[in-house]
Amino acid sequence: MKIYIIRHGETDSNRLGLLQGGSDRPLNENGIRLARLCGQGMKGIHFDRCISSPLRRASETARIVLQESGNENAGFSFDERLREIRMGDWEGKHFRTDEDGVDPEAMKVFFDNAFLFPGFPNGETVVSLTERTQNFLKELAAEDDGSTVLVSTHGTALRAMLNFLYDDPSDFWHGHVPYNCSVSMVRAEKGVMKLAEDDRIWYDRSLVIDRYAKTKD
Repeated sequence: MKIYIIRHGETDSNRLGLLQGGSDRPLNENGIRLARLCGQGMKGIHFDRCISSPLRRASETARIVLQESGNENAGFSFDERLREIRMGDWEGKHFRTDEDGVDPEAMKVFFDNAFLFPGFPNGETVVSLTERTQNFLKELAAEDDGSTVLVSTHGTALRAMLNFLYDDPSDFWHGHVPYNCSVSMVRAEKGVMKLAEDDRIWYDRSLVIDRYAKTKD
């Protein structure tokens, strides 16, 4: 079984440096372009089905990738466990400054050592996110039916889902936040999962934008 896991394309909230969480934002023009280019790059891969987060930015990305890769007839479903981490009172606020009431020191912990982050006010913890996303992945992999599945989700959710497959699980972000429309692939056979492709970019890498680098300053 092959499970391709994609982070959604860019949104205006990404571009503006805003915390999205459960906010239901659509892709912007660049996000649509990246999804199209990613799908074109993935032509030749046959997807039996797709499972997406119900949030628009993820489902739009999935549908564009399926269309552009020639898999528009693949089965399509949603799973609530693929939603992004709930950011509670901080959703829609800038994460690089304290101008919106976001604690910059807390955000530094989130991006430097997410497992020590106490959680978003009236939101969710990374530990909780890790539990629900890994539950999804392990349940899917246990089907072991030889199919190829596209899973469309979010940056923090993707890192949480794959954390136990990384060489260094203590590094939650695996070096950086996943780039928009980057794809990882898990092979699952007889109950064993292996990370076969890691943050692959299927479009021209010159189009990659790291909007989270400043959090490391």
